[in-house]
Amino acid sequence: MATTIRLMITRRKRWSSVGCRATFMVYCRDKWATHRQPPGGANAPEAVRRFKKGEPVADDSNDSRRQIEALRERMSRLSAAVLRASASLDLDTVLQEVVDSACALTGARFGVIVTVDGAGQAGEWVMSGIGPVEQDALVAWPHGPQLFEHLRGLAAPIRVGDMPAYVRALGFSDEVMPSKTMVGTPLQHRDINVGNFFLGEKEGGREFTDADEEVLTLFAAQAATAIANARAHREERRARADLETLIETSPVGVVVFNGQTGEPLSFNKEARRIVDALSTPRSNPAQLLDTMTCRRADGGEVSLAEFSLAQLLGNPETVRAEEMTLSVPDGRSVTTLVNSTPIQADDGTVLRVVVTLQDMEPLEELERMRAEFLGIVSHELRTPLISIKGSTATVLGASPAPEPAEMLQFFRVIDDQADRMRGLIGELLDHGRIVTGTLSVSPEPVEVASLVDQARSTFVSGAGIHDLEIDLPDELPRIMADRTRIVQVLGNLLSNAARYSPESSPIRIDAKREGVHVAISVSDRGRGVRPDRLSHLFRRYAAPVAGDRERSGAGAGLGLTICKGLVEAHGGRIRAESDGIGRGTRFTFTVPVAEEAGTVSEGLASRDPSEARKQRERTRILVVDDDPQMLRYLRDELTSAGYATIATGDADEVASLVRMHRPGLVLLDLLLPGTDGIALLEQVPELSDIPVIFISAYGRDETIVRALDAGAADYIVKPFSPSELTARVRAALRRRAGPEPFVLGELTIHYDRRRVAVAGRPVELTVTEYELLRVLSLNAGRVLTHESLLRQAWRRGDRRHPDPKLVRAVVKRLRRKLDDDAANPVYIRNERGVGYFMPADSD
Repeated sequence: MATTIRLMITRRKRWSSVGCRATFMVYCRDKWATHRQPPGGANAPEAVRRFKKGEPVADDSNDSRRQIEALRERMSRLSAAVLRASASLDLDTVLQEVVDSACALTGARFGVIVTVDGAGQAGEWVMSGIGPVEQDALVAWPHGPQLFEHLRGLAAPIRVGDMPAYVRALGFSDEVMPSKTMVGTPLQHRDINVGNFFLGEKEGGREFTDADEEVLTLFAAQAATAIANARAHREERRARADLETLIETSPVGVVVFNGQTGEPLSFNKEARRIVDALSTPRSNPAQLLDTMTCRRADGGEVSLAEFSLAQLLGNPETVRAEEMTLSVPDGRSVTTLVNSTPIQADDGTVLRVVVTLQDMEPLEELERMRAEFLGIVSHELRTPLISIKGSTATVLGASPAPEPAEMLQFFRVIDDQADRMRGLIGELLDHGRIVTGTLSVSPEPVEVASLVDQARSTFVSGAGIHDLEIDLPDELPRIMADRTRIVQVLGNLLSNAARYSPESSPIRIDAKREGVHVAISVSDRGRGVRPDRLSHLFRRYAAPVAGDRERSGAGAGLGLTICKGLVEAHGGRIRAESDGIGRGTRFTFTVPVAEEAGTVSEGLASRDPSEARKQRERTRILVVDDDPQMLRYLRDELTSAGYATIATGDADEVASLVRMHRPGLVLLDLLLPGTDGIALLEQVPELSDIPVIFISAYGRDETIVRALDAGAADYIVKPFSPSELTARVRAALRRRAGPEPFVLGELTIHYDRRRVAVAGRPVELTVTEYELLRVLSLNAGRVLTHESLLRQAWRRGDRRHPDPKLVRAVVKRLRRKLDDDAANPVYIRNERGVGYFMPADSD
């Protein structure tokens, strides 16, 4: 009967008060019918008969009346509990209400509810009646996941009279058990397990009864429905929020109009920006539409002052990529690329019209910059040609012939100008190779000091008049560099610094080691750069800063773009820093460290080339890209470099391929069919322990930041050369194989020996504590969210929902073992509401 009741209840999405009472009446009637001799004596059967019919029960049966009143009380409490659980659609509120109500219904002091996601993993969990200290102890209990897996596998309710003994019998410790007795039941919604809740320590020290178990089973069915409804509501809100965010942040303007009235219903951020360019300070977008004129590509004009939007939208057409100019009476205008799509009802009535607007000004600006660039290149090539032509014309046309000394001077002019032309043409060729990804380098172990000295000599011999201050540490390791190309980078940076600095201002060159790279910097005390211009310095056709037109005229303006391409071809990065106008500029680029004697690292040059290739062949690399040509290119280049390659274009195969082949590194395309690389990295737990390099056609800073925040080891922007690809693979494998010890104050972490010490004192850590500390230290200076920490630091079998309590409990123990004051932490700091981070050396 109880099973029948549960099935009947489960089919209903919500329980009304009447439904709750009717169902519980069946439950009460079933209980009475099973009694052979009701406690009310001879009058009890009559009482049962009356109770079944819903008639008043006579007062001459005190025991029967008391039992019925008790059942009615429990029915009322159950009905109220179900109504409270169903009153909200907020998942956290529902979970807390469910566990609190379950405790109240059974008289339990403690309660825990744990939901289960679609993959069968533990999700949200909420406690009732358990203090913060006990919660932290339960969260940090190492046997918690195994015990939950055992209890979750039970298909029926469970009741335990001696919980510590039960736990010990399973082979677990019982030091954190908050209660002696326990009752639990699964939460089933449409035959799908959505979670479990467990109650402990009945009031008065009594054991839980059959009645407790039965009422808990009834309540669980309705609680599961409430949880499923709350989850569906949350997913719907998330999907809606994702869609709204996508539209709001789209680089294309989106406007939605009412198809009947012509009234604009919504503008996204880009649409508001476009409209604001035409608006007056006191007008709104709707008012602006009444005065706007639209000029189409065929020359036709439509004035919205003469024709209302309702008239125009009454019989709308579908527009695809048509260039239109929007203008207002005062002469201001903006050119846009327009798409328009009507949304119609079944009867053909236009309900909505969705219009997208792409501002053409950036494209027009790019075209202007391209034309300006070609003009500069033409001018720079024409100038030496004029000198050469003038010199030869003078020599050939002179009568009588010039003196030998004078003729020699003309030849020197021709030679100098030919060298200048060769340099300009070389820049153009390098730029073309960078754009097409065919620029190659030949790195070899070299000393940084020798490269700097060669660049200094070239700079001085080229009429450089600035003093050079060079500061290189004695212990600086050798780097893997193409000598000619890195000297070219240094030369370009020195020339750039000299061009933008007063003659009396010195230029400084310094270097330091940064992990598996050496960072080389060139600094000046010149004019500086506005902060908003820093990200544009390395772009092609970057417009010169106001006031710098005369400085940008020397050369084709490709120096910094070429520097970026050369550095990235080595597997490094380049960045620019400036405190603002008049405060100088600092350019820093990184180059991988050469393998040191006695170390073994995948992919780097070895004293024994055959041994190095064997080492690479033992390293498998998984390549994931849906573009067959790119997949073949990556596979061929990595195979040529000696790596064993596994290739796939199907994102669904990633998890199984990782388990099967256990690759040492993954190359992952940022955009894949049906998903993206960042989402895949977060959703596939098998990727958490493997360095991942993202491949992307997008070099935007925000995309790069998202990838690195998700846990990527590096990124590479298409197009790229084979040398850049292999250099980044080598660097990522080296960082994983043997990173340098991490030192922060008195804290030292030796990754190769998994040893942690504070002021020389060894610190004993559990596996989870060490992994959490390792992940934080490898990302020093960057805040890691709770989700990221759980994904990277927890063992695969122990991962649970990213509840801050779980991470907080381990961080609390870590701080205690590291003597780190939680009120003023030195090693592990928290970003409230986000996660934790360890400061970098410079913080």
